[in-house]
Amino acid sequence: MNLAAVLSVLLAVCGDAFAQPSLRFNSDGTLKIVQFTDTHYKYGKKASHAATEMMDEVLEAENPDFVIITGDLVYSKGVREALPELVEPIVRRGLPWAMVFGNHDEQFDMTLPEMYDAMQVMAGCIMPPRPEGVDSPDYSVSLLGSDGSDRVVGALYCLDSHSGARVPGIGKYAWLTYDQIGWYRGESMMRTQAAGGKPVPSLMFMHIPLQEFSAAHGDPKNFLLGTKGENICHQAANSGMFASIKEMGDVFGVFCGHDHDNDFVTQYAGVMLGYGRYSGGKTVYNHLGKNGARVIVLHEGEPRLDTWVRLRGGDVINTTAFPRAAK
Repeated sequence: MNLAAVLSVLLAVCGDAFAQPSLRFNSDGTLKIVQFTDTHYKYGKKASHAATEMMDEVLEAENPDFVIITGDLVYSKGVREALPELVEPIVRRGLPWAMVFGNHDEQFDMTLPEMYDAMQVMAGCIMPPRPEGVDSPDYSVSLLGSDGSDRVVGALYCLDSHSGARVPGIGKYAWLTYDQIGWYRGESMMRTQAAGGKPVPSLMFMHIPLQEFSAAHGDPKNFLLGTKGENICHQAANSGMFASIKEMGDVFGVFCGHDHDNDFVTQYAGVMLGYGRYSGGKTVYNHLGKNGARVIVLHEGEPRLDTWVRLRGGDVINTTAFPRAAK
């Protein structure tokens, strides 16, 4: 079930403007993603082995087509040495992978551009080269049809949600910028036009949750599956990404990390909003118990998915589908 990752020029979408990474659906019309998050790996600390040992277990059990790490990768000095250790279970299996940064990733002894560049050239990493002058690029991954053609049937949007708020007096955490929202809208529009005017079913990944995670949790009509063990520490300002998601009509799921004691999924206005499972060891706070990962299975050409959490030790919990079947 392993999927070969290729870098291709997406001519149908954006001409010769730039090369974009792509993945292809399997012959059965599925594509399996494993999301690790908040590994908080500390170089030289035995406690960090819990992260890589869990990653090894999950990847062996799930055999995914793609792996994404949604931020807060390394939590100590020695980042350059720690990064290859962290992704070794992925690289050893030859799996395609990528990451987005978390709010702690710029705090130690490598800058974000240095980290991005170091990972971008590692085996299996499908992140595009970093444009000059851009510290942490947003990027998208095109999902190609199972028929072997260059037909784009979906996308994964991977965004940097930044760290601290950049405007005094507006909360603790930063928010997606208007430039980022404009970038997403442009990418989405090009894919929709290339698909004959029909939005292609897509997901979005980031570290810090959108404010709509709180709105969804606060609505008693919504389902919530999983654990909410702490407050939702969302982006401090609502800059309009969710509204754009609804307007563009392609993204039907948004997945994040950041809050270590949350691993729930819910929905808001027809979009699944979900946390990954804390993936690190006892290097920072966590009260969920066993670390683990979220697994997401996409279905070609359809805005639906199956998802569950796989824990270290093998237990599978909180299995659900989206959209959920009517009762």
